[in-house]
Amino acid sequence: MSFEKFEKGQFGRGLEAELRRAVRGEVGFGVTDRALVTMDASNYRRVPLGVVAPRDADDVAAVLEVCRARGAPVVARGGGTSIAGQATGTGVVLDFTRHMNALLDLDPGAGAAVVQPGLVLDRLQEAAAPHGLRFGPDPSTHGRCTLGGMIGNNSCGSHSVAWGTTADSVRELSVLTARGDRLRLGRNWAGAPPGLRDLAEGELARLRTGFPDLPRRISGYALDALLPENGADVARSFCGSEGTLGILTEAVVSLVPEPRARALAVLGYADESAAAEAAPGLLPLAPLTVEGMAADLIRAPAGLPKGGAWLFVETGGDTPGEARARAESVVRAADAVDARVVTDPAERRTLWRLREDAAGTATRMPDGTEAWPGWEDCAVPPARLGAYLRDFRALLAAHGLRGTPYGHFGDGCVHARIDFDLLTGAGVGRFRRFSEDLAGLVVAHGGSLSGEHGDGQARAELLPRMYGAETVALFERAKAVWDPDDLLNPGMLVRPAPLDANLRFAVLPHRPVEVTFGYPADGGDFRAAVRRCVGVAKCRTTSVSGSAVMCPSFRATGEEAHSTRGRARLLHEMLAGELITDGWRSTEVRDALDLCLSCKGCRSDCPVGVDMATYKAEFLHHHYAGRLRPAAHYSMGSLPVWLRWIARTRTARLLNALVSAGPPARAARWAAGIAAEREIPRVAERTFSRWWRGRGSSPWWRGRAGPHGPDGTPAGSEAGGGGGRTGRAAPGGTGDLVVLWPDTFTEHLSPSVGRAAVRVLEAAGLRVALPPTLRLRGRPVGDGRSRAATALLRARRGRVCCGLTYISTGRLDAARAVLRRTLDLMEPVLEAGAPVVVLEPSCAAALRSDLPELLPGDPRAARLAASVLTFAEALERHAPLWTPPAVDRPVAGQTHCHQHAVLGDGADRRLRASAGLTGDLGGGCCGLAGNFGFERGHFEVSRACAEDQLLPSVRQAPPDAVILADGYSCRTQLAQLAGIRGRHLAEVLADALDRTEGGP
Repeated sequence: MSFEKFEKGQFGRGLEAELRRAVRGEVGFGVTDRALVTMDASNYRRVPLGVVAPRDADDVAAVLEVCRARGAPVVARGGGTSIAGQATGTGVVLDFTRHMNALLDLDPGAGAAVVQPGLVLDRLQEAAAPHGLRFGPDPSTHGRCTLGGMIGNNSCGSHSVAWGTTADSVRELSVLTARGDRLRLGRNWAGAPPGLRDLAEGELARLRTGFPDLPRRISGYALDALLPENGADVARSFCGSEGTLGILTEAVVSLVPEPRARALAVLGYADESAAAEAAPGLLPLAPLTVEGMAADLIRAPAGLPKGGAWLFVETGGDTPGEARARAESVVRAADAVDARVVTDPAERRTLWRLREDAAGTATRMPDGTEAWPGWEDCAVPPARLGAYLRDFRALLAAHGLRGTPYGHFGDGCVHARIDFDLLTGAGVGRFRRFSEDLAGLVVAHGGSLSGEHGDGQARAELLPRMYGAETVALFERAKAVWDPDDLLNPGMLVRPAPLDANLRFAVLPHRPVEVTFGYPADGGDFRAAVRRCVGVAKCRTTSVSGSAVMCPSFRATGEEAHSTRGRARLLHEMLAGELITDGWRSTEVRDALDLCLSCKGCRSDCPVGVDMATYKAEFLHHHYAGRLRPAAHYSMGSLPVWLRWIARTRTARLLNALVSAGPPARAARWAAGIAAEREIPRVAERTFSRWWRGRGSSPWWRGRAGPHGPDGTPAGSEAGGGGGRTGRAAPGGTGDLVVLWPDTFTEHLSPSVGRAAVRVLEAAGLRVALPPTLRLRGRPVGDGRSRAATALLRARRGRVCCGLTYISTGRLDAARAVLRRTLDLMEPVLEAGAPVVVLEPSCAAALRSDLPELLPGDPRAARLAASVLTFAEALERHAPLWTPPAVDRPVAGQTHCHQHAVLGDGADRRLRASAGLTGDLGGGCCGLAGNFGFERGHFEVSRACAEDQLLPSVRQAPPDAVILADGYSCRTQLAQLAGIRGRHLAEVLADALDRTEGGP
C-alpha cells in the first residue's frame, strides 16, 4: 500500500479505526508517530501508515488479523538501530519497546531467561549479573538494542569469538505467523509451520553444500539449521529472518558464566592488514574478544600503544591475576609492534568506548566528510581477512572512495563507513557500482555479504551473487511457507527493493536552508547538520555512566520523541516536507523540542556530535518569527534586561517581598509563564559589580599598555578601565591579569560566587579586573588628554552579556545584537590579550561555542571564544605554582552539563584533588537547565531529571561531603527540590582560605 494512496484515500483512517477497536495498546497514526519511525540506522527511509505499541501477544494477533484483512504490511521494530533498512516499512510498525519489554523469568540454575522482544539487552545483563551470568552476544548498541531485534538480525557483538551469535544463545521462540498461528519454535522440528519440513527434506543436498561455513554468516535464511545433523532447529533457523517469517512475542535464551575478572591486551600493529593477519593466531588462546581498529578511526589515541592499527584482545579468569596472566600470554604470542595490558576497570571502559562509539564516529572522516553505512559488516574466513582488507582498500581507491574499516577481526567481520555521495545521481550510481563490485570481492574470498547486521535492503538484492539463483529461490519458497500473503516486512531478504531505492537523503531540499547559526562543522549547511543523526540511538540509553549527560528528557519520559534521535528525525521530516508540510511552523517539531533541556549533552556524548540545543534555538527562531511568543520567552529570555532594571532602580528588596507573598507571587508566576510549583529566586540587593566598585583599585590595564590604556585613553582615566571603578583591578596582585566576567547569574542572583572567586584568584597572586562598561564610538584623535575627553564625550555605556537566555529561547536576532555590543565593549580586552574567566559554566559554554557560531563573520567572536577560561583553568594556567588550601572532604553533586559537553572538567578535577576534595561528581543534567525547569508545563520532567542522577547522589553523600554545583541552575534545583545548598568551587576554596588565613 503506497504512502500516496494512504494520504488520498480512506484506507489509513479505516485501518486506524479498526486497530483502535482491536488492540489495547497505543495506536498512533499521527504525523509525529509516523515520522519517528521512517528511518532506522541505515541509509533508507520509508513512511509507514501508523505505529502500534502492543501490550501482549493477543494485541499482536489482533494487529495481524486487521492488517491481513486490509492488506497492510506489518514491520516489527526493536530499538531501531538496524543498519540495513529492515526496521523501516510502509505498513504498520510494531513498537515492542513500550510494553512488551519485560524480563519474564530468570533461572540461574538452568542458565536461562525468558524475555519479551522489547527488552533492552542491558536490562537482561543487569538482572543476570548478580548470579554471575550474562547473555553472550553484546553489540555495541547494548544500551538500547532489544532482544527481539537481536534475534531478528542474529546480532553478535565483540564477544562472539567466545560466545557466538544470538542464534547460539536461543533455545525456544514464541512466534505468531501472519495468518495468526501461534508457534513454539525449537529443536527437532518443534513449532515448524506446515510445509517447512517437506521443503527442507526435499533440499538436503543444497542445504549441506550451499551455505558457506563461516562464524559470521548472517546473510539469507539459516535454512541449514534445519538439517538433521544440526538438530532440525526451527528456532535457530528463524534467527536472522529480519521479521519476514513471523512476529516474535517471547524467547527463551541461554546465559553464560560471566568471568569474575577481566584484562585487556591492546596490541599495536603497523597497519590493519598486519593486525588482521595476526588475529586468527590468537584464537587458540581462548580470548573473549579479538577486535580491530585502524588509526584513521581514532581521533585521540590516548592510552593506545604505538602502531597504525590495534587489536583489543580481552581475557577472563577467576582472579585478576589469572586474567592478567592470560592477557600477558596473548602479548607474548602476538608479535605486535607495541602492546600494553590494562586491568583497571575504568581504563578498560575508556578504551572500549573508543570501539563502541565507532559506529558513530566513523560517520565522519577525519576531514569532516560524511560517511555512510551500506557495506557495514561483510565477513570472510578469519584466515583470509588480511588479504581481504588489502583488496577492500584497493577497491575503495579504484572507485575514488574512502572508508574506515574496524570490527570483529577474530571472526573475520569488518565494519566500514564509506564516504559515498548519496545526494546526487552520479554519487548514487557510484554507490551501486561499488556495492556490486564489493559483493563480488567478498564472495571471491569465500565470505558473507552480512556478518552481523542482516541484509535488509542494503544487500538482499545481491544475495544471488553469494548463494546463486537456485538457493535464493529456495529462500522465496521458505518465505511463502511462513508468510504466504507476503504481509511481514515485504521487500526484505526476498524479492527485495533495489539497494539504491528509498534513500533517506533523496527527499531533502536540494538547496541550502537559510539559517542563523554558522554550523561550521557542517559547512554552514543545516541539512548536513540534521543528517548527522544516523540512528545509532546512544541517546536512548536509560542510564548514564561517569559524567555523561545525554539524553535527560528521554530518560525522564521514555518516549522516542523526546530523544535526540527522535528530534533529529522530526527535523529531517520537516526539511523533507512530505509528512511535515508546514516547515519551521511545525507544531510537531515544536512539541518534540519543547522538552529538550538544551543541556548540550548530545554535543559531546552523541558519537556523531548532534547538537540539538543549537537546532532547537534555530527552530524557535524561525518558528516564532513575526509571531507572539510564550510568556517565558519574554520573562526569562529577557532576564538580563529585567535584572539590570531592578539593579538600577534599587527595587530588589521590594521585588523579593512581593514574590514571597502568596497572591502577588502566583500572579507573577502566571504572567511570566513560570510553573506554579516553582519559587521565584531572590534577587541580590547588592550586585556583584556594586560590591566591586566599593573596593580600592587601579585601572585593569595598568602595566600592560604603557602610559595609555589599550583604547588610547590616559592612564588613570575611567574610560581606560572601561567606565568608572567597574573596570579597575584590585590592588596587591603582581601576577597575570585576568578579566572576571560578571555573568547575569553571578551579578544579580549569586554575587557571593563572584566575591569568592575574586578572593581565590587574588590569593593565587592574580590581578583581577571586570570587563569595560564604556564603548568608545569612533577613534580618538589629538594628544592624550584631548583623546580622553573626546572619547568620553562619544562613549556609550553598556554591560557585557553572553546572550545565553536569548539563545535558549530562540531569540537569535536579539542574541546577535547583544553579542555584537559585547564584542564592542570587549575590544580593549581582546587587544590586550587578557584571559576572560567565566564562573557560570553555561555562560562560558555560550561564549566558547554559540558566540562564534552566531557571528562567524566577526573575527572578534573567535578571539573572545578562545580567551574564555573556567575558574579552574584560570588558576591552572596563570597560577600554576599556587597551592590551594586544604579542604580534605569528600564531594558530591554533578558536573554541569554544559561544562561536560563544551568546556571539559579536567582542570576542575585536578584543582579539587589539590585541595583534598575527594571523589567524583556524577553525570546527567540537574533538570532546571536555565529557563527550562521554570517554564510552565516542565516541572515534572525537570524533577524527574534531577531524580535521575543529581538528587540521589547528594542524598547518598557522607554527612561531611561538600555539595558542589558550579551552575546557578544546579544550585537552585538543589535548594528548591531538596533543601540543600550547593556551592561553587570558588566558594569552597574561599571559605578554606578564610579559615587558614583568617581572612574576611
